[in-house]
Amino acid sequence: MSLKFVYGELDAVYDTFRSFERYSENYELYYQTVRTTWNYTQERPYKGDTLQESRRLYIHYFYNIDLAAEDEKNFDRKLIALKKELESGERVPGHAKLYKQYFITKTTPKRGTKAQIIDENVIKAKRYFGFFALITNEKMDAVTALELYRNKDVVEKAFGNLKERLNMRRKLVSSEQSLDGKLFVQFVALIYLSYLKKQMQDQCYWATNFLTMDMMPTGKLLYQPSQSL
Repeated sequence: MSLKFVYGELDAVYDTFRSFERYSENYELYYQTVRTTWNYTQERPYKGDTLQESRRLYIHYFYNIDLAAEDEKNFDRKLIALKKELESGERVPGHAKLYKQYFITKTTPKRGTKAQIIDENVIKAKRYFGFFALITNEKMDAVTALELYRNKDVVEKAFGNLKERLNMRRKLVSSEQSLDGKLFVQFVALIYLSYLKKQMQDQCYWATNFLTMDMMPTGKLLYQPSQSL
């Protein structure tokens, strides 16, 4: 599957993407899911054939206004730097493709080299700023797909909590019975940590409080009396 395919599916809903009904207040972005199919191809040397079939998939698109603004600002800064390189004669060999894509240059004895932006190509480049996509082969809404993606490292974080926050890097026990007891206590502690994180996420705690779970002192829960977890 190519990026061109993903862009093509987005183009079909691009003009109506940023509607109020598709805005997530919790994640501060717009979202939409597109159901489509793609031609799957798999070479199978062990069978001596090639499998070709049409498969269903779901592309979950997201648009973040802040990300789009940041991308555009960085892009414009890059264009300014490229323009200065062209007009000063200090071209960078690695930027040759960008010069050709975004500028038309004209050199005269009196005025020297002047670079003019190719507006059509710039507009095309900015079209997808702020967008990102997730692809699944199971039916689900876009917000659920985003939550699953952002929690994909939950196993790694759980091991990190066990080793660092819950002091399991070193066993420090003298018997198998003591090890079983320590593992049980650590398991219960990990359940509590996971519960606290889930409750804070559901109640949008991170949106109104700078404190994150990783910043909380081990064994202490910081909270406001008026807020119940």
